[in-house]
Amino acid sequence: MPIEERVAADMKGIVFTEFLELIEQRFGLEIADRVLESTPLASGGVYTAVGSYPHQELVAMVCSLAEITGEAPADLLRTFGQHLFGRFAALYPAFFHGVDDGLEFLCRVEDHIHVEVRKLYPDAELPSFEYQHEDDRTTILYRSRRHFGDLAEGLIRACLEHFSTPCHVERTDLDDEGAEVRFELTPADRS
Repeated sequence: MPIEERVAADMKGIVFTEFLELIEQRFGLEIADRVLESTPLASGGVYTAVGSYPHQELVAMVCSLAEITGEAPADLLRTFGQHLFGRFAALYPAFFHGVDDGLEFLCRVEDHIHVEVRKLYPDAELPSFEYQHEDDRTTILYRSRRHFGDLAEGLIRACLEHFSTPCHVERTDLDDEGAEVRFELTPADRS
């Protein structure tokens, strides 16, 4: 299924405001304006961090940015995931307090961080994560109706980098749409 036809699900506005911030930082204000002007958006392209908006608007902006820049939508989503993790670290330092390792942080997302996010935003529809630990391999199973496996990959890679946790990340798509993805993380040689 093409990225622009995927299931509808609202997302919090911070995701939209940060995507526009990424476009401005990486490509410039002119490109951000072109994306907003060339993309049909029910919201008119006006977002607040605490609002909720159809996730198709983000998908449509990613597709417009891909057309304008020639970059693949998947690459743009991974880059956005990396940017978004940095912003989460800056905006929500309490989630990072007392955590010194990227794998530890990733394994806290479902049972700790998402619990707190739901307290702040009871209507938030979050992806789900399941974890399995075997020897020195951590497997993370990502599921989301929004089909943002590429975004999740960017977030995971940025997390590992943020905590200076060297890991190999192997991704296996369990469907053709990025709705269910398995990430296998194994420690990399620290030398």
